[in-house]
Amino acid sequence: MNRTATDDRLLPVLLLCVQALVWPGAALVRGDVPAAGAVLVAVLVGGVVTAALALRRARPLVTLVVVAAACALGAGPLPTGAMAVLGTAGVALALFTVATERDTFTALLSVVALALWQLLQNITLHGLSDRNGLDLVLTAVLYVVACGAGLLMRRTRRARRAAEEMLRRAEAERHRLPAVERRRMERELHDVSAHHLTAVVVTAGAALGLRERRPELADEALEFAVETGREVTRALGAVRAPAPSREELPSPQERLLDLVAGFRRLDQQVDCEIDALPDGAVADAAFGIVREGLTNVARYAPGAQTTVLVRYGDTRTDVVVTSAAPPAGSVAHGAGLGGGRGQGFLRSRAREAGGTLHTGPTADGGWEVRAALPGRTAAPVERTVPRSYRLAQVTAAVGLVVQPLLPALVIHPDTTSSGAHVSAGVLFALLAAAQAVALLWLRRAPRTAYAALLGLAPLWPAAMAVGDYSGPVVLPPVLSMLATCAALAVEAARTADGACRKAGAAWRKAAAVVVHATAVILAVLDRGTTVPTWEVVAWAAAGAEVAADAARWGGARWGRRERADRGERDERLAAWTEEAVRDAWAERRRIAAGLETTVLARAADMVAEAEAGRLDVTAERAREALAAMRALLDAVRDGEGGAAGELRPQPTLQALDLLAQQLRATGRELEIRLTDRVPERLPTAVDLAAYHAAETLLAACGEEPVVLELDVVDGTLTLTVTGVPDAAHAAVRERLAARVAALDGTVTTGPPGTVGLRLPLGQEQQDQEGAGAR
Repeated sequence: MNRTATDDRLLPVLLLCVQALVWPGAALVRGDVPAAGAVLVAVLVGGVVTAALALRRARPLVTLVVVAAACALGAGPLPTGAMAVLGTAGVALALFTVATERDTFTALLSVVALALWQLLQNITLHGLSDRNGLDLVLTAVLYVVACGAGLLMRRTRRARRAAEEMLRRAEAERHRLPAVERRRMERELHDVSAHHLTAVVVTAGAALGLRERRPELADEALEFAVETGREVTRALGAVRAPAPSREELPSPQERLLDLVAGFRRLDQQVDCEIDALPDGAVADAAFGIVREGLTNVARYAPGAQTTVLVRYGDTRTDVVVTSAAPPAGSVAHGAGLGGGRGQGFLRSRAREAGGTLHTGPTADGGWEVRAALPGRTAAPVERTVPRSYRLAQVTAAVGLVVQPLLPALVIHPDTTSSGAHVSAGVLFALLAAAQAVALLWLRRAPRTAYAALLGLAPLWPAAMAVGDYSGPVVLPPVLSMLATCAALAVEAARTADGACRKAGAAWRKAAAVVVHATAVILAVLDRGTTVPTWEVVAWAAAGAEVAADAARWGGARWGRRERADRGERDERLAAWTEEAVRDAWAERRRIAAGLETTVLARAADMVAEAEAGRLDVTAERAREALAAMRALLDAVRDGEGGAAGELRPQPTLQALDLLAQQLRATGRELEIRLTDRVPERLPTAVDLAAYHAAETLLAACGEEPVVLELDVVDGTLTLTVTGVPDAAHAAVRERLAARVAALDGTVTTGPPGTVGLRLPLGQEQQDQEGAGAR
């Protein structure tokens, strides 16, 4: 952190040193000694600009205004070039910081206002028919490039923070999933013991006690034991292998609604608007914040009108608990029961979920708890900007734009040119704007955008001729190639990411080289030159080739780096997901093993004794099953003791519910569908291969909703996944092919984002299915 801050402070100093080399350094080398007054003005302006740039991250907008105004004021009394570096690179650096540190609206407003301000300033000084005006175009291009680079860096930084937040949530859920699975099994085992087995013990005991007076109760107790024993077997089977679709447990939304209903039963006036939330850390944090907020209202403001709002969005989840002032005459009986740690716990809960929390009084004397938590995409939370603030920004920008008289007070205007022809600068500005529009359509319509860029390139030499351009002849054609190079770089980045075909990219690069080399040749030959034509052609072609290759190289390098970062993140996510599922699966298998060896065996004995008509033995077996269940519950509450130090079993398709729960908890939308034709038990090889194939495909899913369907058709297990665009990548297909090759399976692709797998079940499994059907 300190190193970064030091580098940020040294960059303005470096710009100041470069400016000193340009002026007065170059003048001193030529033997021209500048006046003392000019040096004093340059030192003052340079000090102000350097100091402002050193604080640009803390106050980017103020820095931009100060730097632009100081350079404009200093350019008047100073000779040409005295503010060249600070007035261009310094302003661009300030604008770049605005784009990286502020929102997109503010950045675009800043670059437009700054460009218009300089345009009006030039009109005030030189009139509308300035002969060339290329300096304004170059300045505008510099500002646009600086703003675009800042926005790109801001988007990259935002994506990186979102990826880090996703990893943080995945890591938190990695440790949470086994505990959640243990609590689920503990809860369901408790329900079985509390309702089913206890009822058998009580019923059998009552029938035995009334055997002499009510003999008919014995038959009813035996029948009840048989039915209950079979129900216990079915219930415990569901505990061991729950459906991979969404569990029948209360959803986070239902839990919040039940919480609100509980406080309403305490005579609290509570209104609520609660969206559906996925199970996970965000849902747990929202539940805890709402519960603490309602508890504080009941404690300190009983009877106050309260509103609970839970909004689950793409980028953020808003949790708001607002209470009005307590009614007159209400007595806060619980005011002294708090320990003073509730606010700290609320903030820590929101912080652990990746969000922020604010509390404070409202205007009407009530209290508000407001939390901003991550949403579906795990993107960083951004505060919304009030419309009044936007209006103030626009007003300030307009006020600055229409004040070109500020530099005119100190800059001596040149003689206004009186020509009636169109300025070359105006034509260049129109062509640059058209290229910018074409770049905006590059992603939606790449062919049309490329055609527009290549069609605009020959118009630059024509604008030079029509506008009587007299500046450097190569500069406008080179300027026209910047947009095409940007398009080539974007395409190369996508090609490196596997999103484009390389053949088409090569043709577009060749077309760009030919068109822009032709533009340079036309511009040079129209101006006239003593260089042979073949040499002009050779240099133009070589320069265009080098520029295109450099753009493609830079874009490809950027794309490879982004792909490597995303690959590393996906590998970590997949590893943590796999570890969480394996731990939860090991916990389930450990508890299921205890069920199979103790509770289920005794429940089966209980059913057998009841069917044999031995009521006293049936009651004894029910007590044994109940005791075994309680012992198993004690073992479950002790935690992971049985799984530590042992090899964890490989997950099968029965672990799909755990995989789905882990993915949903990290922000992915997933639905799993199983048809009735899928048997409960599959061949081990098919079961393992199908699970790992599903795991591979779901690890490649993004923000789109994903649907996984399992079916059995003609003795073949089919697995179809939709909503995974990255499933078409070669690496994913290779892993899938390796999974199914040993089983003579196949991998097929359909519409974009759809992949299908077919795994033969084998003759033995088909015979079992046929026997079951008969």
